[in-house]
Amino acid sequence: MKHVCATVFALALAVPIAALLSAQTASTRAPNSATSQGSASAEISQPMVLTETIPLEGVKGRFDHFGYGPGRVFVSELGNNSVGVIDVGGRTVEKTITGVPDPQGVAYSPEAKKLFVGSGRGKLHIFGADSWDPVATVDFQGGADNVRYDAATRRIYVGCGNDEKTGAIGVVDAMTNQRIDEYKLGGEPESFQLEKSGPNLYVNVPDLKQVAVINRQTKSVARWPLAGVSSNFPMALDEADHRLFIGTHDPARLVVLDTTNGRIIASLPSVQDTDDLYWDGEYKRVYMPGGEGFICVFQMKDPEHYERLAKIPTAIGARTAGYFGRQGKGFNRFFLAVPARGAEPAEIRIYTVQQ
Repeated sequence: MKHVCATVFALALAVPIAALLSAQTASTRAPNSATSQGSASAEISQPMVLTETIPLEGVKGRFDHFGYGPGRVFVSELGNNSVGVIDVGGRTVEKTITGVPDPQGVAYSPEAKKLFVGSGRGKLHIFGADSWDPVATVDFQGGADNVRYDAATRRIYVGCGNDEKTGAIGVVDAMTNQRIDEYKLGGEPESFQLEKSGPNLYVNVPDLKQVAVINRQTKSVARWPLAGVSSNFPMALDEADHRLFIGTHDPARLVVLDTTNGRIIASLPSVQDTDDLYWDGEYKRVYMPGGEGFICVFQMKDPEHYERLAKIPTAIGARTAGYFGRQGKGFNRFFLAVPARGAEPAEIRIYTVQQ
């Protein structure tokens, strides 16, 4: 995300600092055999628990978005001008890809065996999976932000541009690295999601306070206004239940829309300074990290009703995360990027999602 609201931290300070830091310190301690029965019961009742951390020594500045490939998690280390390649099985940093200015969105194509990284400096950087060496770049006027991969068509979708004229979703052939299409938006795009069983592409356009709905077959664009909220940045999609989830900053809300007509179904108080948002189809939950220092977890009771299930303390500035569902027979894990603060190094915190 290129823009960070100036009011975020002022609002976050409304929480008593001493209590917040105490809660966050407690939340970082991994469970051990000496934990009391009472605290163990409380821990089990949480929808996710911190189980491991991966230090990112020497990584400075804030993080942006995550991506996933077989056995790996990728994280844009925006303030460090690098991309981290994390070996999930070994819980180690496999590679730090350097020399990527202002990295933002990340997507991996297993078919092409390439990693695609959007840069705020106006390029899509492409790396080969054999050694993570650069293989090509594609120019995008006004910068490249969020990146998505459609395996069915082997296309990369790139949120690009920074104003009314350049704001668009660009399309790149993952096999040839060539730009092949573009959908103009009339404003700078933020997070977007693609349907797998339909033609629609949903895009947050915060400058216009709306969601743009692009039909990839007809190229028609519908627009859904967001009444009463603004600064709509992260997005997630529950395609099966026809629900779209939007995170807003002003005020801090989780907004739920019906994708059949754009109707706002719910608007729930959430965490400030959110930049990522995920839908968990297994447990019917929404996970929203925020720079305020919490992960908000929302539960779908049914497609018309939602409630906040938990507000889990994390760390100030931890606004981006990666969640990719249960992988095979493995655990259901949530990856949170925590920036370096003082003497504490940056790290990836791994939470285990549970019933």
